[in-house]
Amino acid sequence: MNTCRYLRSCLLLGGLVVSLQPMLVWAQANSVRKGTDQQQSLKNRDGQHDFDFEIGTWKTQLRRLLKPLTGSTTWVEYEGTTVVRKVWNGRANLVELVADGPAGHFEGLNLRLYNPESRQWSLNFASSSSGSLSVPTIGEFKNGRGEFYDQETLNGRAIFVRFVISDVTPNSCRFEQAFSDDGGKTWEVNWVAIDTRVRE
Repeated sequence: MNTCRYLRSCLLLGGLVVSLQPMLVWAQANSVRKGTDQQQSLKNRDGQHDFDFEIGTWKTQLRRLLKPLTGSTTWVEYEGTTVVRKVWNGRANLVELVADGPAGHFEGLNLRLYNPESRQWSLNFASSSSGSLSVPTIGEFKNGRGEFYDQETLNGRAIFVRFVISDVTPNSCRFEQAFSDDGGKTWEVNWVAIDTRVRE
């Protein structure tokens, strides 16, 4: 009698496991699919309006390290105005910065272009003193922070350049440029700008 009851329990338990197996497989597959969908949506994120927050006029406080990657700690400060205009319905924008300080007058221009295929931005900078566009930094925004990179030459050495846009609010944002001459192991910040929106 006990043996029959034991066998019946085993059969019931085995049947339960077999009947639940498809549900377990479905749950695992659904979990994997959700993770893949989230990764895919991040990968396919359309960033063409990432800079819409910046359209308008801003008061700019700018600090610049005079001689990057030389051990120098001499900074110069400027105050000025930045005007950002939307181009191509947000898929590009034009930034004009005019600033003055003890180190003199500064004028900069940045043409930002969105590549819909790579879903990345290129930031193309020029100063009035050089009159030509620099190597573009390329990157994207993730979780409200923009990171853009390129490789350039400084004093005959190949360096990495990192440009970061952070602390973005409707009325303020921060820009920071840093150089690395050791392959990105360490970074030296050489440009910091804080923008505050001008009420119109």
